[in-house]
Amino acid sequence: MNIDQDALNTLLAKDAIRELVALYSRGVDRKDPALLRDLYTHDATDTHGDTFDGCAEDYVDFLENAFPYMRYSGHHICNHLISVNGNEGEGEVYALAYHIIPDRSGGWIEDTMAVRYIDRYRKEDDGRWRFAQRVVSYDLRSQRPVTPTESAPDPSATLLSSALFARGARH
Repeated sequence: MNIDQDALNTLLAKDAIRELVALYSRGVDRKDPALLRDLYTHDATDTHGDTFDGCAEDYVDFLENAFPYMRYSGHHICNHLISVNGNEGEGEVYALAYHIIPDRSGGWIEDTMAVRYIDRYRKEDDGRWRFAQRVVSYDLRSQRPVTPTESAPDPSATLLSSALFARGARH
């Protein structure tokens, strides 16, 4: 069997990048700033429409300040196209994002978005792929009042024991 090493390396890189994107969703949805900080390069930037535009470290600080007010957050990844060239890559991720957030009068808003993440990825010296740049395009957004139900405890915190599902930075 003749294995094309370049093709294999590209497949491995794409799989690592897909996991990176899934870990970002998990980091936001599980309110895990340590994990999120580990997903970006030291010089990364993040642009979330008119909500945030700056360095990734400040973006994670911004999210960490918002976490206590988010009743629910769910990021659901759809299509994901990735191009890899050596230790750099780029991609477009379609996602549905759903949040329950406070309104300005003591109630709650259901905030639903169809977004695209326009990403640049870089493989770091430790062998891990990270975000070098994220730009979010809001293709559709809808907000409406909602009465949230009580949240159940997160079963992934007790039922999944591998390092991949642990809180904090990747191991």
